[in-house]
Amino acid sequence: MSDIFDELQWRGLVAQHTDIDELRKALNEGSMTFYCGFDPTAPSLHHGHLVAVKVMRHLQMAGHKPLVLVGGATGLIGDPRDKGERTLNTRDVVAQWSEKLRAQLESLLDFEGPNAARTVNNLDWTESMTAIDFLRDLGKHFRMGTMLAKDVVARRLDSDEGISYTEFSYQVLQANDFLELYQRYNCVMQVGGNDQWGNLVGGMDLIRKVEGKSVHVMTNPLITKSDGSKFGKTEGGAIWLNPDMLSPYKFYQFWLNTADEDVINMLKVFTFRTREEIEAFEVEVTERPFARAAQRALAEDVTTWVHGADATERVQQASAVLFGKGDPGALDARTLLDAVAELPSADAVVGAELQDVLVDLGLEKGRGAARRTINGGGVSINNVKISDEDYRITDDDVLAGGVVLLRKGRKNLSVVRITQDA
Repeated sequence: MSDIFDELQWRGLVAQHTDIDELRKALNEGSMTFYCGFDPTAPSLHHGHLVAVKVMRHLQMAGHKPLVLVGGATGLIGDPRDKGERTLNTRDVVAQWSEKLRAQLESLLDFEGPNAARTVNNLDWTESMTAIDFLRDLGKHFRMGTMLAKDVVARRLDSDEGISYTEFSYQVLQANDFLELYQRYNCVMQVGGNDQWGNLVGGMDLIRKVEGKSVHVMTNPLITKSDGSKFGKTEGGAIWLNPDMLSPYKFYQFWLNTADEDVINMLKVFTFRTREEIEAFEVEVTERPFARAAQRALAEDVTTWVHGADATERVQQASAVLFGKGDPGALDARTLLDAVAELPSADAVVGAELQDVLVDLGLEKGRGAARRTINGGGVSINNVKISDEDYRITDDDVLAGGVVLLRKGRKNLSVVRITQDA
């Protein structure tokens, strides 16, 4: 691409930045080293982190070299937030979470080739720093007025809880990260979320004061829906990337459920689809919204990026099964159980009469009604119609995970959980 900055702007991935002419020149002149930091405040990244990672990947694809900073030190302190002090986690927990984030991030970027990404941990240069070093070598470059004027600091100072010196000092540590990476790797740009603007500028100023050099910063915006609300979170909580915290099936469904009004912007932000492809999807959304082609492309691309092509194929197979298509016997236990987790269910044993199971599930009020529904061809087991009113559940009906899918009509799908043999 001839101008990566224009590409990022078109995708809605640029919020604030330093001098645009100098930044554009630096991005187009040749390969530059840049970094983005991720603090281990949880055992997993969530979908919001993908925005910054997507910026990094676009820059990498344009020939620039990413440094992925895992905040093993800053994660021990905690970035100030609007809602009061963070709970300080133990060193062991932060170390474990740092490793988990490192592994996730290394799966999302390219760590091979001439502009391969590199992972760094700020604990490596922060842990040995003494209090005297911190005050003499770093603290002297920071002015209280500037530090107090930071938006989140000012808001916290006006709150009942205030802000501790621990969190207040976070901005100094993050600024030092930029200085260290400049000195070690000639890193000349930092990217991050727009809420980090003050911290990013602090690092830029520190490099200017210590090294007498100019560097760049650029932030990505908070991604919002068309109604202005935050894009993300389900009733169950955050959209985690760790499959043990949110199954690939639910992850896929989150993206698949994106509203028509939002899906084109999400394709720009979260996928690598070209302008031509996205413009074609925009026409599809207008002319054939019922096809949900844009949503399917979004869900497929993001799930494949995060969980891999095999996981995407499995969840697509599971989705088809739930709509009455495909063979549920081909699904592995974990994918199937994730897919049916929120469906109505009842326990039964192998040998149970289908009439009784229909009643237990609340699909029919009595055996007579159940018998008539079966005779009328209105019941299927594992997407295969059952016409025998005396049918009993068999071992062959039991799918991976010990379940049987029972459907009445087209829309009433339920799960029979097999507990034991008759």
